[in-house]
Amino acid sequence: MFTEDAWEERYRGRDAIWSGRPNPVLVAEASGLAPGRALDVGCGEGADAVWLAKQGWEVTAVDISTVALGRAAGHAAAAGVGERITFRHTDLQQEQPDQGYDLVSAQFMHLPPEPRRALYTRLASAVAPGGTLLVVGHHPLDLATFVGRMHFPDMLFTAEEIAALLPSDGWKIVTAEARPRQGADPEGREITIHDAVLVAQRHP
Repeated sequence: MFTEDAWEERYRGRDAIWSGRPNPVLVAEASGLAPGRALDVGCGEGADAVWLAKQGWEVTAVDISTVALGRAAGHAAAAGVGERITFRHTDLQQEQPDQGYDLVSAQFMHLPPEPRRALYTRLASAVAPGGTLLVVGHHPLDLATFVGRMHFPDMLFTAEEIAALLPSDGWKIVTAEARPRQGADPEGREITIHDAVLVAQRHP
């Protein structure tokens, strides 16, 4: 399920996978940052990249799926920000991202423990001195309330787990929490969902 072919098949199966709206935690946390260079990890259909570009960021948006990247580029062009976004077909499980980003945003990038540790270690190294690492994921607290996530319990993580990958003398942990929000279970019933939210600043 983590291969390029699997993601291509998933995107080809539907005209749109995601809502088209930027992730709320990205909006909340990045709104107060001075625009610079941003890396949008697993950009999907481009909602986060488009939002960042509208705020003045120069965005590198990467994804493993060429179908997703094509849709994202179309959405960026329609929003008038295509020139502010560079789309790259990249598998960050295998490739090291460029360095020197003022913001590295990874929204709901879920992998088994070993590949996850390797990925987030690489992403941390891509943050420029003084820059911000923003990681958001599904929190293990939701295993009790969201049955659909029981299929992959080892892929859920806490913000503290990701924070532990960062050298303590090189980073300031701004936020590491389980942040609640309202959502729905697979049957459409209202439940409280918890996002693992890590905001970390690299020391200048």
